[in-house]
Formats: sequence, C-alpha cells, structure tokens
Amino acid sequence: MFNDFYGLTGRPFQLTPDPTFYFESLTHRKALSYLSYGLAQGEGFVVITGEVGAGKSTLVAHLMATIDPARLTAAQIVTSKLDGEELVHVVAQAFGLIVDGHDKASALGAIEAFLHDEARAGRRCLLVVDESQNLELEALEELRMLSNFQLGAHPLLQTLLLGQPEFRNTIQEHPQLEQLRQRVIAAHHLEAMELGEVQPYIEHRLKCVGWNGNPKFDQRVFTELFEASGGVPRRINQICNRLMMLGAVDQRNRIDGAMLSAVLEELELDGTLQLKKPAPQPDAVVAPVAAAPAPAPVDAVALVQLQAMLAERDAQIAELQQAVIELANEQEAAPSQVSDPTQGISLAAIEAKLSGFEAKMLEQERTIRHTLTMLIEWIEADDASRAAA
Repeated sequence: MFNDFYGLTGRPFQLTPDPTFYFESLTHRKALSYLSYGLAQGEGFVVITGEVGAGKSTLVAHLMATIDPARLTAAQIVTSKLDGEELVHVVAQAFGLIVDGHDKASALGAIEAFLHDEARAGRRCLLVVDESQNLELEALEELRMLSNFQLGAHPLLQTLLLGQPEFRNTIQEHPQLEQLRQRVIAAHHLEAMELGEVQPYIEHRLKCVGWNGNPKFDQRVFTELFEASGGVPRRINQICNRLMMLGAVDQRNRIDGAMLSAVLEELELDGTLQLKKPAPQPDAVVAPVAAAPAPAPVDAVALVQLQAMLAERDAQIAELQQAVIELANEQEAAPSQVSDPTQGISLAAIEAKLSGFEAKMLEQERTIRHTLTMLIEWIEADDASRAAA
C-alpha cells in the first residue's frame, strides 16, 4: 500500500465509517445541530437522509463516540427488507436481549421491560436505524408503536432514522405514514460538500494519519476532483485512494492533474465508481430569455417560529405601552397622592411589571436574532449552491 511510501500511520481514505475522520462540512454541521436538538427532546423520530456516500454513517459514528453511556443507551441496526415481526426481533437483539420464544409478543415484552429498567436506572434509550429506505411499511409502523412505550408521562425510546433520498420522499408523501410523520421532531437532508470544502476535507483526513505535506496536491486537482465526484465524500475517498496508490507506484511526491485524469479514466473503464458527468453543452443558438429562477425555499418551520415570536413581541410592546399610559393617567389624575403609601405600592407594582416586560423583550430579541441568523445561513447556502451550479 501507499502508506509506507508516504510515511502515513494509517489509511486516510478508507471507506468504512470512522469517527476519527469526521469532517464538519456545512451540511454536516447543520445535520449535527438537528441531531443535537432532536436528542435533547428525548422522544419521537429524527430523520437524516442523503445520497449514497454522503457521510450519514460517519456522522452517526461521530455522534456515538460523543454519547455518555451512563446517560444514554444506544443500539444500531442496519436493515434489509424486514417486515414488522422481523424488525421487532432485530431491535431486541440490538439491545442485547435474549428473547424466550420466537414470537412477536415475547420480543415486545422483553423490549418494554428493558426500556423500563433503563429508565429506572436514569438512562434514556436511542435506536439508530440505518438504510431505513429498505424497511417495509409494516416495519415502520412497528417502530412507531415502539415509540409509544412510556413510564408515566416519559417516553422510553427515541429513534434516529437514516436513509437514502427515496426514504425522505416516503416519509413526506406516503398516506399510511401520517402518524409517524407527526412524531418526526427534526429532519435534515445531507447535501454534497461544496467546492471550497474539498481541499480542507482531503487534508483533514491526511493529517489524521500523520501527513506532513508528502504528497503535495496541485491546486487544480481539488477543482477537478470536485467536478468528478460531485462533492460526495465516499466518491472523493475512492478517487483519492487510487491517486495515492498511483503516486506510490510511480514514486511521485506530487499529485497533478494528469494523474487525476488517468485515475478517472481507469475508474470509468472498470465501472467501480459512478462519476458525475458534466451536463452536455447546447449548440450555439439564440435561446429565449429564461425567467428568473424562483428564490430557494426557506425552512417553513423556522419562518412560522419567527412569525410567532414577532407576534408575541408585538403583543408585549402593546401591553407595555398600555401600562405606561395607565401610569401617566394615574399620575395626572392624582398628583397629590404620590406620597400616599397605597399609591406607592401601585407605582412599585407597575415598575416591577415594566422591568418584567423589558426582560421578556430582551429574551425575545436574542431568540429572533438567532432565528434570523439560521435563516440567513440557509439562504446563503442555497445561493452558494446555485452559484456553484
């Protein structure tokens, strides 16, 4: 392998998910934020989708590495075509349960007893389901039923669903999944990395295994690699593996565009990697002026939250104004009673109320600024994606 030739301590572009190599691109940072928010709720479903190789499993591996086992018990399953009964048994096995008998009722009883024991011990339970697009509708319904387990008013199981883009469509559109949709508390679709993230991504993985600048990459390699891979991390890893191997075989300390072209041609010939094809260029004809593209959709939930906060703030301002008017009227109506102890109590109460309103407005201001920042980030990210396209 090329590790010895370049003096590396490990494989920088391995395809197996490893939290050691976790790279926080913009889309992964957003996904982690949604995950953190979802886990903080302690109930329902969190859904993360993305193309094959987008980094879903690496994201979860990074999450698992940060979990405190004293507070959260997590189990992970990778699904094939499972029906409802099969899924229940697989979940039991994932939590390390030995089920007496092979019927569904026994498995459900064992899972519920386990979840109760964990809750009494002060631990929450998380089930991570990878490749969720393979699940049959009956299996998804069983997952929803598992989310019904409670101890008093506290839910006992939270589920993280990972899937390919078609699973996102299934969740959003299938009429039989309305009840499950209502329990999704956070969702994010992992996009490909942006052009400017490819070089930091490659160098990050190399540095994780002791890279000291050998080999050196020509700058044009990163742009061409992005175009060939579409910014998908696993495709980048596959191409870089071949590049490093070619460099070691030819004893090259510099990776250039000619080497990348050779590798891409080789990958296309052997069919081991589906490369992103550039869109065909139209003939030079006069085309009609196209209408301006519609603005990228902004997250609807965030907009609703922002509108609600603005409405609440307006109501508080109106209430504050009314309190000030009442105070002024009282002072004009009875100026001689200011020294009256009962009047002093009234003024003190109004002043306390004004202070309370001021604190609430400051908190609303901070929350609104935070929400606006998130919206701006989404809009800028969409603008950058369209500009890159």
